[in-house]
Parts: sequence; structure tokens; C-alpha cells
Amino acid sequence: METPVFEEIDPASDCDCPGCVHWRRVLPRSTGAHPAATRAMILAAVASTALGTFHTAPVFAAPHIPARAGAPVGDEPDTPQGHKAPLHGPGGRPAAVKASTTTRADIIRRAKEWVTAKVPYSMSAYWSDGYRQDCSGFVSMAWNLPGNEWTGSLAQYGIRIAKDELQPGDILLFHNPDNPEQGSHVVIFGGWTDYTHTYYLAYEEARPYARQQATPYAYWNNSDRYVAYRYKGLADAAAGAEPDNAKPRAPEVTPYPGAAYFGPGANNKYVTQLGRMLVKRGAGRYYTSGPGPRWADADRRATRAFQHAQGRHGEDADGLPGAQTWKLLVTGRGRDIEPTGGRAGAAGPTVPSSHGVPGYPGRAMFRPGATNEYVTQLGRQLVKKGFGKYYTTGPGPRWGEPDRRGVEAFQRSQGWRGGAADGFPGPETWRRLFS
Repeated sequence: METPVFEEIDPASDCDCPGCVHWRRVLPRSTGAHPAATRAMILAAVASTALGTFHTAPVFAAPHIPARAGAPVGDEPDTPQGHKAPLHGPGGRPAAVKASTTTRADIIRRAKEWVTAKVPYSMSAYWSDGYRQDCSGFVSMAWNLPGNEWTGSLAQYGIRIAKDELQPGDILLFHNPDNPEQGSHVVIFGGWTDYTHTYYLAYEEARPYARQQATPYAYWNNSDRYVAYRYKGLADAAAGAEPDNAKPRAPEVTPYPGAAYFGPGANNKYVTQLGRMLVKRGAGRYYTSGPGPRWADADRRATRAFQHAQGRHGEDADGLPGAQTWKLLVTGRGRDIEPTGGRAGAAGPTVPSSHGVPGYPGRAMFRPGATNEYVTQLGRQLVKKGFGKYYTTGPGPRWGEPDRRGVEAFQRSQGWRGGAADGFPGPETWRRLFS
């Protein structure tokens, strides 16, 4: 067997390249094992996977769906749903609501509220607004319908449209008459992710909770059976926009909650909001996961970077958001954080070069139990390169067996075998995958 013409190495502890220096500073310390020993442990885990002693199940596997020849178990979305039902008011009593007109902005705003709240998926539970916590209840809520519909009845509230007519707030509906309760799904279209119109941002209620993610058109499976609909009750059914002479509405601004909500020990929704606003302004590289409600050093460093971008230094850039910093963030004013490396606007986080490979974050980001944005970035690139057949849902931030198998398939396509095709991306795999 020929020896591969490359070597995927774990950096030695005395390596002084910018990437290794960066990751030694921010990553958890290892147990002191030599890199070669760490690699051996990873390969042992891969070997045990092949023998069936270790298994990472897809996050959204559907155990109730029988296996079919040529299709993996879980090929259908695990989204069992309830039938038509009224809204549930206080104490579970039915509540009546009249159908009303709405706007695209309001549809997306309501969808984001469930995503932000991470409303758990359930075909029998009802959220505080009275809507059932399944995929069709999610759309009923976002469209502000008078009751809880299901995939067999949602179409009556919409107008069928073509793919090139899709706009944010429209839906993509798959109703399976052969298995209507467990073989159907519906998502809200949030806009195309690029000019090719092959991926779009989908808002959906699926296990384990409401989410938004880049999704291949029309969906991960049964793509040819999804139908696009536009809500009949849009304020402007033709374009979903306000008249040209309409006065612009002032954006909703969250008042500054106070210094006590930020800093070590803080755990609240304002920390999450702060992190998300900072990410929009260019601070994504400071977060390996999140942002979340618990204050972390990533929040402090991201806040300080934004303060530096405004020309502040010393005590004025302490990494704790004051009233002025908060005002600039919630109103979208001030200067964005300058990128420190990589290509401006490039997908994924910006990190220093590691072993001559721009953006390679290190092996620690791709291991069982890892959850970070680099796993999502890797998965999306695998899909674009044609190695996404192992995903039944996602790609997402949690490293799983579909990611490893996709990487292994890519490595084998390069002619690598044995330990060189272990499914874990090293610097050379990363360079070739993103080149």
C-alpha cells in the first residue's frame, strides 16, 4: 500500500506557529499525553465504531419509522403531529382568535421568538401562546392563524407559488397522505443563503426544539414533494411590503438593563442578547459555542473588541457593556469590529493560520462530544463538495457520526487509506476541503 504524500499531525507542545500558540492559549489543556498517543486514542475510537462497540446516533433519528431497502432509518423527519385543534387558553381551555392580516416581518419575528425560546418539540403540548409545539403548530403560530392547523389543512390558508417567487414568511409544505401524522413536515422560508438558490434559511419546529438553519432546497429528504405556499392574509399579498409612502416604523429597542446583568456570575437573557448583537457586529471569532445566557470570557473579549472599534481604550474598554455600548449595539450604530485575519465576509469564524493552513482551528474542535461553529462550517463544506449523503438532518454544531463518515469519504476520494482516512480532519484535509 502506498504511503500518502502528506501527514496530518497534531502540533507539538513547543510549536511556535501562530495557530498553535493561539489554540494552546484558548483550548482546555490535555492530560499531558503525547500528540501521537492522543491520535492513537482517536484511531482506537474509530476502530471501535467499525466493530460496533461505539455508536453515535443522529440527533434527530426517528425510531418509529421502519427501515426501507436503500434508505437509512430516520430518512423522514421525526415530526409526528396532532390534528386540527383550537388554541389553548389559560388552564387548557380552548380560546378563539379571529384570523387577521399580518406582514412578512411579523411572521419572521414570531418564528424567531420560538427559536430564541427553544420551544421543545411536542405533538401534544401547547406553548404559552396557545399553539401546539409541533411543525404545523409552529407555522400556525407564525402565520397568526385562529387555531392549530396540521399539514393536511395549512394549504387552505395559502396560495401556491413557484420556487422563484419564494420570499421570507412563505412556507414549504410536505403532506404525506400515506402517513399523514408521521410522514409530513412544514418549514418557514427565511430567505436564500446565496445567489445559487440551492440553500435557504429554514425556521422549523423539530426535535429537540425550534431552530433555524441553512437547509438545501427544498428539504434534506423528499425534496421533490415539498410545495411552496404564501399566506393569503399578508398585508400586501403581491409583495408583502409596505406602501412606498408608509412611514418607517422605529425599530424595537431593548432598554439597557443595568451593569448588574453583566460580568462574572451573570446568567440571564440579556447576556445572550448581548452576544448575538456582538456576533452581528463581527465578534463571531470570540465564540466557539453560544452565545448563551451565562457570562463567559468570550463575552468580555467580544465586548472589549467592540469598544476598541469605537476608539476606546484603558478603563473605557473594560469588556463590560455600559449604557453607551448597549445603545450602539441595539441601534446598529457605531463601527463594526475589524477582522483580524482571513478573508472579509468569508464563511465561518476567523482564526490564525495553523501549520500554514488559514482558518484550521485544530483537532480539538472535531472529536466526540464537541459542539462548536467549526463543525457546522465543516459539514456545510462537505455538502457543497458532494459528501453530504450521510446527513439526515443538519449539518449542525454537534460533532457526530455523519460528520466523521463525510470526512472519511472525502479523505478516501483523495486516495488516502487506513489511518490517513480516519474521518477526523487534520490540516491537510481542511486545506483540500476548503481550497
